[in-house]
Amino acid sequence: MEARDVRQALVLQRWRYPLGGWPWRSAGYLASGVVVGALACAALLVLLLASLLLVGIPLLLLGGVALGGAERLRLRLVDRLPAADPHRVPAAPGLGAWARLRAGERATWRELAYALLLATVLWPLDAVALALAVGAPGTLLAAPVLLAADGHETKLLKTVLVTTYPAAFAAAAVGALALLALAWPLGLYAAGRGALARALLAPGERDGLGEVIASRARLVDAFEAERRRIERDLHDGAQHRLVALTMTLGLARLDAPPDGPLAVRLGQAQEEAGQVLAELRELIHGIHPQVLADYGLGPALADAADRTAVPVDTALDGLPRLPAAVESAAYFTGREALANVDRHSGASRARLTGRHDGRVLVLTVEDDGRGGADPARGSGLTGLADRLAVLDGTLAITSPPGGPTVLRVEIPCRVRSASSSPRTVSSSVRD
Repeated sequence: MEARDVRQALVLQRWRYPLGGWPWRSAGYLASGVVVGALACAALLVLLLASLLLVGIPLLLLGGVALGGAERLRLRLVDRLPAADPHRVPAAPGLGAWARLRAGERATWRELAYALLLATVLWPLDAVALALAVGAPGTLLAAPVLLAADGHETKLLKTVLVTTYPAAFAAAAVGALALLALAWPLGLYAAGRGALARALLAPGERDGLGEVIASRARLVDAFEAERRRIERDLHDGAQHRLVALTMTLGLARLDAPPDGPLAVRLGQAQEEAGQVLAELRELIHGIHPQVLADYGLGPALADAADRTAVPVDTALDGLPRLPAAVESAAYFTGREALANVDRHSGASRARLTGRHDGRVLVLTVEDDGRGGADPARGSGLTGLADRLAVLDGTLAITSPPGGPTVLRVEIPCRVRSASSSPRTVSSSVRD
């Protein structure tokens, strides 16, 4: 059993499960499956008739591909992990190249098989499950309303005759208890139904795609280790040599005649060495800031906000220590977003928030600037989005003309240690 299945089983075992959102999501998944399945059944009958004219077969394949994409999206109702699209990108543009590629893919035929299964078997089963777990208890729960509407009597589930309000309220109580009790079987059925859809519509993502993701994660870890090595070598080597050179030039300047040309040249050399040292320190901070390595993402982002010309309100309380690759990617994304606020937004104030719910890190940068931001115009975020994709993360920007601009980053990750960062931040930086 995979980690996702274990988590889902634990959710179903909790006593407060019927009061949460998952029963609603399960019922919504099955109800929408009934609608989609009934439409697919009607479309299947039409296309089977059209197949007699040799027109329906291509339309069947096209319909299977379209239905597969819709079902992968609908799967998010009962499975928070997105289902990967199994189709390849055509090597050449045009409808012909796309159609030839799709006709030769196994994923296309699996989607067609799923469409046939949904249209003939699955949606009636979904309807039966909903009728038993929601419809029957709902009818009992509505007994007082049905009795009031009739005025004299009402027959519940075509078997139980109710003529008095005490009996109606007793039936409603039984319906409420049944609705709560049947939430678990409904959730289990919806979970199994979703697992079947994922197995047919997103095959191979647990093996081939998982190995690719693991390989990319190892590359990111190696990249971060190399970044830290370069930062350490510059800090312990070149920076110390420049400090020694600056001190030597200062001592030589003291020994030179104060009004002579040698003192002027030594002063210029010392000033240049100081500027180079400052630039090197800034470069080292950009490669991998020490505060990020020592204290974690919250303090590092607070430090980046403090360096921003636009006043930034921060809300980064309780961010735990996360994997180094995640902290680094989130830090540089947040820093680039703050730099864009400085350079392009025209904002008078910005807000930086971060939270981790145990599974996903969410980072948000919002400003009150002019809006109209477009990452395609060279904002520096395109490369960071690719880097986040390696970690299975996402970057989304909302920036209508006139503002506000909101950048949101989500990275699935676990906490590196049980304790939070030594320093937590929740403040208004530089009013």
